[in-house]
Amino acid sequence: MKYFASLALVAMAAAPLAAAEKDWHFGDGTTPERWSTVNSDYALCDAGLNQSPIDLGGANTRGDIDVALNYGTGAGTIVLGTEKVQVDFAAGMGMMSGGKQFNLLQVHFHTPSEHAINGKRFPMVAHFVHATEAGELGVFGVMFAEGAANPALGAIVDGVAAGKGTPVAFDVSDLIPEDDDIFRYMGSLTTPPCSEGVNWHVAQTPMTASAAQIAAMEAKLGPSARSLQPIGTRLVVAPAE
Repeated sequence: MKYFASLALVAMAAAPLAAAEKDWHFGDGTTPERWSTVNSDYALCDAGLNQSPIDLGGANTRGDIDVALNYGTGAGTIVLGTEKVQVDFAAGMGMMSGGKQFNLLQVHFHTPSEHAINGKRFPMVAHFVHATEAGELGVFGVMFAEGAANPALGAIVDGVAAGKGTPVAFDVSDLIPEDDDIFRYMGSLTTPPCSEGVNWHVAQTPMTASAAQIAAMEAKLGPSARSLQPIGTRLVVAPAE
């Protein structure tokens, strides 16, 4: 993975990704299949043609995806809610993709992973959410398999145990695989309002987390993955062979 030294970042809020009062869930009668009936603002969850997640095994072309990440030791704050574990970051980290500068806003988690590769979902995924100064969203997804403990994830798990609002600091790059094998496509938010036009990047190689780390996240998140969505006519780029 390519890293570069600095970005001229602007302070941005994560407001487009959060609602004042959550009126949807992954269970409890407001499952993903019913999101569009909960609130008219969520119509795209049913009517959208470019939705996420997808099975990345359905990629229809291959290519080298040039993504440069500016991730290092960052200061963040734990944000907790129903089916939500998130770390909001201070300005200073980001991603370059397609000639665009995306500023890192937050990382949140799902159990199991939302995207699949040839039908396989992993126990957990981290979604790094970014935005350009114009508000265009870019997400970098990293799946986790059970294995060796991850030090950055350990800091997050400890912060979650301490409660919402807990400050945390860890090397964000410890959550990112070293290789450059990335899937790329245009999709949507995987939660309401299911807005489209999201630049998706998903690492092919999973990271590892210990069984205890995964269990701690599952205890907070529960089943929190949306069902796979049709690819339709979209271009989905797999890593070059």
